[in-house]
Amino acid sequence: MTDASAAGNRFLGLDLAGSTSGFNMVTFYWACLVGILLQTFVPQMQPYLLTEFLGIPENQQGEVSGNLSFWSELVIIVMVGFWGTLSDRVGRRPIMALGYLIMAVGLLFLPRAQSYEALLAARLAFSVGAAAFSVMLVTLIADYISDQSRGKATGLVGFCNGIGALITVMLLLRLPKMFQEAGQRPVEAGYSVYWIIAGLTFATAAIMWLGLNKREVQHQEQRHSLLQQAREGLLAARDRGVALAYGASFVARGNLAIVGTFFTLWLANYGTTELGMNRADAMARAGMIIAITQTAALISAPLFGFLTDRINRVSALNLTLLLAFLGYGGTWFVENPFGAGMILCGVLIGMSEVGCIVTSSVLIAQQTPQRMRGAVIGVFNLCGAVGILVASKVGGILFDAWREAAPFITFGLFALVVLVWGLLVGGKVYPVDEAGEAAQTRAQSPAAGD
Repeated sequence: MTDASAAGNRFLGLDLAGSTSGFNMVTFYWACLVGILLQTFVPQMQPYLLTEFLGIPENQQGEVSGNLSFWSELVIIVMVGFWGTLSDRVGRRPIMALGYLIMAVGLLFLPRAQSYEALLAARLAFSVGAAAFSVMLVTLIADYISDQSRGKATGLVGFCNGIGALITVMLLLRLPKMFQEAGQRPVEAGYSVYWIIAGLTFATAAIMWLGLNKREVQHQEQRHSLLQQAREGLLAARDRGVALAYGASFVARGNLAIVGTFFTLWLANYGTTELGMNRADAMARAGMIIAITQTAALISAPLFGFLTDRINRVSALNLTLLLAFLGYGGTWFVENPFGAGMILCGVLIGMSEVGCIVTSSVLIAQQTPQRMRGAVIGVFNLCGAVGILVASKVGGILFDAWREAAPFITFGLFALVVLVWGLLVGGKVYPVDEAGEAAQTRAQSPAAGD
């Protein structure tokens, strides 16, 4: 692939790789914004579906929400490796467009569910498309951006993610209340919201097909089977940096699942049981707290991107893991989720949520040569899906059986474990070149032989 610096191809101060254009990058960042909007909207709108559409009691919604996320992420575990390796064969553009198309279909069926089983089927359909988006997000950063700019580029991804999440909590979660105030019944308001989001998703699928790079570099000599490429992704974990990035992906995606599945549920349940609100009002109030969390993520995303290009990338990852431990673990001390303690934890959670994603994504791109990037990033996302699976199932059980903060506390401890891991291997991780070799190790090998 042609070096961007040699070609003089730049966008927003980023060095672009190969034939990537500014229009391709605008399309990519639109995908980032809409993708996180959807992945934030679906779980955070879920308490409304459970209450107004299915009538599930609040004291059962933690486990039900966890089970829905569990089975959804089980589908993602199956699909991420498939999408990653398939993209190495057919290209990134069709996979991204197809992913959005599938998500749109899932969104259309979510409000039509008349039972838990039907709701689960719609969530599973959505997750098939979400898996494609997740794999392509990291893969395209690696394909479109030269290594020296990947930190900044990923920081901009986090910025777009923050905007998408803020749109969800500041606007979309308020739409049911707005539509009800306009005269619609709760179920009618729910339908209106989902139809709007499904329309946006269909439009984004078309934008992906038209706007992503059509001249992708294909490595025809690497026509291994999908199973062989998946195996290649697993074997890549022999590199310490790849293995650490896999572990960080488990924590980073699990963190997202905790916030998406249980943050709104915790706040909304508190609003209805302790403050006597109806469901729509409680979700609107919850959106105010979540907005603070997402604003912290929005502000810190480009800062982490800048930092990741300025310091050792393992050190940057370790910093975000420390913030995750403090933020998620700090919920142990929260009694009133609408109080100042939750706001402080929310700021730390928002910073670490986006920081872990930015730094782990840049680290995996740094440690992966282009010829095997789709396979490795497929496994990277698979590890993230496992994190979401654990967060969903274990978190849902603990949410109902122990306390609302239990899922957060659990992943605070996981962040601490990976932080210790990162501190132990940090000095032994070297960037990998396109041949798949650690350049610094080769440079040091003569001394090693003295």
